[in-house]
Amino acid sequence: MGDLLTDSEFEQFRKLIYKESGISFSETNRSILDSRLHDRLRKTGIATIKEYYDKLQKDEEEMKVMLDSITTNLTRFFRNQAHFDALINYILPELIKVKKAQNNTCITVWSAGCSTGEEPYSLAMILKDKLPAPYTFKIVASDLSLTSLLVGQKGFYPASRISGIPEDYLARFFTQTDNGGYQVKKEIMDTIRFDYHNLTHETGLKNLDIVFCRNVLIYFDEAAQLEVINKFWDSMAAKSYLFIGHSESLFGMNTKFQFLKTDWACLYQKNI
Repeated sequence: MGDLLTDSEFEQFRKLIYKESGISFSETNRSILDSRLHDRLRKTGIATIKEYYDKLQKDEEEMKVMLDSITTNLTRFFRNQAHFDALINYILPELIKVKKAQNNTCITVWSAGCSTGEEPYSLAMILKDKLPAPYTFKIVASDLSLTSLLVGQKGFYPASRISGIPEDYLARFFTQTDNGGYQVKKEIMDTIRFDYHNLTHETGLKNLDIVFCRNVLIYFDEAAQLEVINKFWDSMAAKSYLFIGHSESLFGMNTKFQFLKTDWACLYQKNI
């Protein structure tokens, strides 16, 4: 087995990954792709990159595993607190006005690219704490990484992963386990549905009130970004809100979203 992908192999896999997921690999992150693919060869016992490429053409499950292996999952609870402050202080009051007029009491949220679950659990804790009766909520949390989704579904986090959670939330929404870790309580876990999803595919989700998709678009080129953003638009309610990463922007993209600057954070809204 060679140590590095040849130029033609790199191009072949780059095109395949882009076609399957919208994730764009450039020369600058070629070494990541190289190491992850060779790791898959070792684990599957396949001798050559060509044989592995051929396997991917006919093995849907291995395709999922490969896409999982090339995505980097960095996250933490209440990451970028300003977004959550905007949610509490601006968006929830606005949405409650809308829901009241519609005689609808349920707020629906999508955490897209949810990784190991810290983001959707952060959202669930806030909504559980801040939403007045009779309002309820549902969260769909999706990711391309099956490994990460399994962590989220279990809702168990070692002590090293719980920094950022307010003490009162930790006491209220988690149970400390004998091994020093923390288990999310059932009342929070029951509000979230974890689901495998590739953002370049259709979701079937409709009338969403809030979409969080932070630090995901950076993996896509401009064409794939626009495709994903348009899919978000189609899945969202007439008055709804989109959060993207603080280093990401829709500036210069031909989208229908309006830029929204609140006292706490900048985000985007669908307002029709």
